[in-house]
Amino acid sequence: MTAPTAALAQLTGVYAIDPSHSRIGFVARHAMVTKVRGSFNDFEGRVVFDGDDPSATEVTVTIQATSIDTRNAQRDEHLRSNDFLAMETHPEITFVSTAFRQTGPDTFDLTGDLTVRGVTHPVTVPFTYEGAATDPFGNLRVGFEGSVTINRRDYGVTWNAALETGGVLVSEKIVLEFEVSAIKQS
Repeated sequence: MTAPTAALAQLTGVYAIDPSHSRIGFVARHAMVTKVRGSFNDFEGRVVFDGDDPSATEVTVTIQATSIDTRNAQRDEHLRSNDFLAMETHPEITFVSTAFRQTGPDTFDLTGDLTVRGVTHPVTVPFTYEGAATDPFGNLRVGFEGSVTINRRDYGVTWNAALETGGVLVSEKIVLEFEVSAIKQS
């Protein structure tokens, strides 16, 4: 394990993810020839970071499934249905960290339990620390970016349609993207 850098050690504290300056998004292949990008607009998260012992870091994120947004209302309604997110039965997507491993001076792997449609699997998201700054309101902000590829079938999201030319309408692999700005609370 890489020793914590002085910059990371100074970040010890409790942080709230700022949803108005963060993005939780996804990318899926559509019709095997292009990509559809979307995001979730309603989420909250908490980070408890121990700069002296980064492995003790705890992260929780709760996403409201109904907030899915691909800039197409008809597609979004389909994604909210039982064919995909089943949001009436499973209104939230959650992530609860189980491990934090520093991999470099400004990189780390965050492992945790991702729950979609009531199905939980461990995922490891490689993140990059983008820096810290005090905003105009006196808040200490930290930034992180990361992404991971998951298989939606692992979470019971199996709907698809065959294409006349071969292949399927929606890829099984989904890239989850995280652009996080978090504000220090204490």
